[in-house]
Amino acid sequence: MPAIIPPQFNELAVPPRLLLGPGPANVAPRVQAAAIAPLLGHLDPVYLGVMNDIQAGLRYVFQTANRTTFSVPGTGSAGMEAALCSLIESGDKVVVGICGYFGNRLVEVAERCGAEVIKVEGEWGRPLDPDELRRACAQHRPKLLAAVHAETSTGVLQPVPPLAAAAHDHGALLLLDTVTSLGGCAVCLDEWGVDAAYSGSQKCLGALPGLSPLSFSDRAVTTVRQRKQPVQSYYLDVPLLERYWLPEHMYHHTAPITLTYALREALRVVIDEGLEARWARHRRVSDAFRAGIGGMGLGLLVPEEHHLPQLTTVLIPEGIDDAMVRKALLSDWNIEVGGGLGPFRGKLWRVGLMGASCTPANALVLLDALGQILRRLGAKVDAGAGQEAALAVLAQRGPLS
Repeated sequence: MPAIIPPQFNELAVPPRLLLGPGPANVAPRVQAAAIAPLLGHLDPVYLGVMNDIQAGLRYVFQTANRTTFSVPGTGSAGMEAALCSLIESGDKVVVGICGYFGNRLVEVAERCGAEVIKVEGEWGRPLDPDELRRACAQHRPKLLAAVHAETSTGVLQPVPPLAAAAHDHGALLLLDTVTSLGGCAVCLDEWGVDAAYSGSQKCLGALPGLSPLSFSDRAVTTVRQRKQPVQSYYLDVPLLERYWLPEHMYHHTAPITLTYALREALRVVIDEGLEARWARHRRVSDAFRAGIGGMGLGLLVPEEHHLPQLTTVLIPEGIDDAMVRKALLSDWNIEVGGGLGPFRGKLWRVGLMGASCTPANALVLLDALGQILRRLGAKVDAGAGQEAALAVLAQRGPLS
């Protein structure tokens, strides 16, 4: 007889949330449907065709011809670790640009890989200074310069070409975190000269959480192949993963089959819409939401010229409790938004309008919900003016959709 009494579970009942936080975002019905297609083995010829399609789709969204382009099992942090542990050997110098929470995450992972990390720190809420990065590269001659393209903790979009120049002029590779940017704004690896990049499936790409797209240039692949020591992680070893994904299809791990079905369908959604149209949609909805926030009388952390379209950071009014507002959004409106991280904990909301969640209707309903909740809590906001300001921006860009 079993010594442990079996637990009793009720039938799973999940409320339908409107996910407007930093991720995951809601997915299109066709993506959800793809995830429940019949299970195949991870070396089944049909599944290998799914893998080939994903590689082609990822090359499109990354805007790259890189042969070494595929998805890593795990969230964006798995892609980060796969890239860093494959490129770095113990004692290598790595310059990391930090202007938010995820820059610090790069530092921590690089140090665990044995790197000597040189931090170039900037103000949270503003982009990095490329001249400071250039000076650090000139002084330390690192193997790698790493930075975050879309800093999810602050909503800042980092210009990339100056970073690539700073790295390459001093013999370094450029590694770019595109977890929140890929599929929502321009990511052009080949044009910008990015040597390695990783992302996440659950944000602007519109797939389910659990996969991390990754792309290595030929220069980055050569660097990995010239290592003196094996990659410290077997599971996240890029050359081993490459042998599974590329025509050899050598067994490496049991792939998350249904997640890759969903990613394939999400990439089809992106292709059907077109990258430029998708980028424009994220920009349009973001501009409307930002206008609505300003019209209500609320503040924004990031200036217009630096803000990330798919992630807006809204400053919390004086005297308003962060957790109370987010709890009311969830319980009364079924809407999730994110709270602040690090020094901005309790000081701002992180609003994600990404992928299938990025629609004019969602921006407007969130403005309405925030206005009603804040008024109830005694904040001086003008919800009507916020709606009018958002609608005015949307009207300038054509009919609502």
